[in-house]
Amino acid sequence: MALPLVSVIIPTYNRWPMVGEAVESVLRQSRRDFEIIVIDDGSTDDTTKELQKYGSHVRLVSQARAGVAAARNYGATLAAGRCLAFLDSDDLWRPKKLEVQTAFMSHRPEIQICQTEEIWLRNGMRINPKARHRKPSGDIFRQSLDLCLVSPSAVMMTRGLFEKVGRFDESLPVCEDYDLWLRIAAHHEVPLIPSALTVKRGGHPDQLSHSVWGMDRYRLRALQKLLRSNLSREKRAWTLDALKRKVSVLSHGARKRGKELEALAYEAIFIEFIQETVNVGGADSRLCPKQGATSTDLGAVVEMGSVR
Repeated sequence: MALPLVSVIIPTYNRWPMVGEAVESVLRQSRRDFEIIVIDDGSTDDTTKELQKYGSHVRLVSQARAGVAAARNYGATLAAGRCLAFLDSDDLWRPKKLEVQTAFMSHRPEIQICQTEEIWLRNGMRINPKARHRKPSGDIFRQSLDLCLVSPSAVMMTRGLFEKVGRFDESLPVCEDYDLWLRIAAHHEVPLIPSALTVKRGGHPDQLSHSVWGMDRYRLRALQKLLRSNLSREKRAWTLDALKRKVSVLSHGARKRGKELEALAYEAIFIEFIQETVNVGGADSRLCPKQGATSTDLGAVVEMGSVR
């Protein structure tokens, strides 16, 4: 039996019947050389019983509750396909999604990841994304620093790239996708296929983005990781600038809640990276390596991080 070209990985937790609709949208795909792997992340509803009815059409694997990042990663370890396509259990694909993406990547063998445009539904009604949510194409790194502009359900990527960049960070309860796409976009183009082949459904009460307050706390952690990776000087400056903005938002929010120590802790994160940049001469050639930073030096680095 030939190996599938694409492994479709669907993580789910207490999402019946929505996950059944997601599976049905994959089974209706015009391109057939795929496998479906559903990782049931500790559901207590009818998910397991109902999905078993699909028999050999779906590989159903259950795990103890570990979160969406762990579920996606587990699915990837089981995948046989050369490409991975993730589908959130509350989203849907239009019938030509896999056909169009596999053809695109076949004609552009240098490309290791791409995403499609989306249709957004909220409570069953179509809505238009705001301008800041519009997806860029190609070199998307700088535009992706402020918020996530890649949807897991819209992506197809090679399994090799997924393994190379280090998978989803299982320590992040949310923003694990923001973290992964930034690590990828720092070194790879992410083309956008302009056809709206993914349906993103929102508004339901168990939406993950609604379950955790202060999403920027986790984006901040992702930016910290990024600054400790191998970034070009220009991309490091952009990342420092994004870190500065998020620290400002978080520290301001902490002070509004009367949490001065929390605000100072956020600000210390930014100062730490400014100090590191100064001490290695990374943001301004006027700064000497291994020397302590003066207030003037710190100001110079901040200005470099704000250059457009």
